Amino acid sequence: MQTNQFQLKTGNILADRAHIDMPLLSAFFIIFLISGIAMFSASNGNSNFVIDHSINIAVSIVAMTIAAQLSPISYERIAPWLYFLCLMLLITVLVFGETRNNATRWLNLGITFQPSELMKIAMPLMIARYIATGTLPPTNISIFISLLIVLLPTAMILLQPDLGTSILIAFSGLVVVFLSGIKKRYLFTGLLLFIASLPFIWKNIHPFQQKRVLTFLDPGQDPLGAGYHIIQSKIAIGSGGLFGKGWMNGTQGQLDFLPERTTDFVFSILAEEFGLVGVVIIVIVYLFIVGRGLLIAINSQDLFSRLVASSISLTFFIYVFVNIGMTTGILPVVGVPLPLISKGGTSSVTLMIGLGILMSIRTHKRLISK
Repeated sequence: MQTNQFQLKTGNILADRAHIDMPLLSAFFIIFLISGIAMFSASNGNSNFVIDHSINIAVSIVAMTIAAQLSPISYERIAPWLYFLCLMLLITVLVFGETRNNATRWLNLGITFQPSELMKIAMPLMIARYIATGTLPPTNISIFISLLIVLLPTAMILLQPDLGTSILIAFSGLVVVFLSGIKKRYLFTGLLLFIASLPFIWKNIHPFQQKRVLTFLDPGQDPLGAGYHIIQSKIAIGSGGLFGKGWMNGTQGQLDFLPERTTDFVFSILAEEFGLVGVVIIVIVYLFIVGRGLLIAINSQDLFSRLVASSISLTFFIYVFVNIGMTTGILPVVGVPLPLISKGGTSSVTLMIGLGILMSIRTHKRLISK
C-alpha cells in the first residue's frame, strides 16, 4: 500500500513538473478514443480518413503540452499582443481572405487557417487581463471598454459570415464580464437591449441564416431541403434507443442518409450506434472536463487566472451544449462541431490550447505554492 501511494505521489509530482494535469489528460484520452471510434464509423471504415484524424489529434496534444508550459503570468503579458494580432488577421481576412461556399473565413499565409479560431484563445485572455488590472466591481467605463473588446472581433466574424464562431467568441468574453461582478441592473438592461435589437438583427443577417432559424422552428416545411439535416439527425438519435444498434450498424449513418456526419452531426452517429447509455457516458466525460476546469478556476491564486479558467471551462460547455442542441433540434444549426470528437484540425488544436492553459493555471499554481 505504501509503495502504491509513493508511486502515485511520484507520478503526480512528475506530471506537475511537466505541467500536465492527469485527470484532464485522462478525460481527453477517453474523448479521443470515442472520437476514433466515431470517425471510423462515420467515414464507413475509411482508414486513410482515420489516420488523418489521428494525426490531428496528435498535433492537438502537442499544442496542449506546449501551451501548458507557459505560466499564467506569461499569458497575461502576451494577451494584448495576441488580441491585436488576431484583429489584424481578421481585417486581412475580410480584404484578402479565401472564399468557400459563400463564406470568407480563411487566410492563406503558406498554410490555410481561420484567424477566428485564434481569437477563441485571445478573447478570454484579453478581457481577463483588462478586468484584472482594474477595480472590482468594474466601473461603467470599464464595462463599456470591455464590451467594445468583445464586440469588435465578434462583428468582424459575423461579416465573414460565421454565426456559430461569433457566438462562441462573444460568450467567452461576456462570461468574463459577468464573473467580474457587474450589477444586476446592467444584466437586466443588457437583456432588454438584446431583445429590443432582435428585429434589427433579423433584418441584417444573411438569408441562409434566416432560413436556418425558420427551419429550426419548423423542419417539416422543407423536409428534402433545409430541414433534411435535422430530420435525419432526429431519426438517427431516436432510433438508437437505450443501447444503440451497435458499432457501424446504424442505418442513417452507414446508408448515407445523414449529412455532415464526420463534423456537425457526429453526435447523431454516436447516439444511433451506442444509444442513450453511450450518450450519457460521453456527456459525463464532458461534464468532468468542465467541472475540473471550474475547480481549477476556484483554486486559482489570482484574479486573471480565475477569470481565464472560468471562461475556458464555461465556453467548452457551451460548445458541447450548442452541438448537442442543434443535432437534437432544440437549437438552430449554426455549424459548431462536437468538441474533440468531430473532424476539424484547427478547431481541435484551438480547444486543446485552451485546455492546456487550464493545465498551466493549475500546475504553475501548484509549483509556486511549494
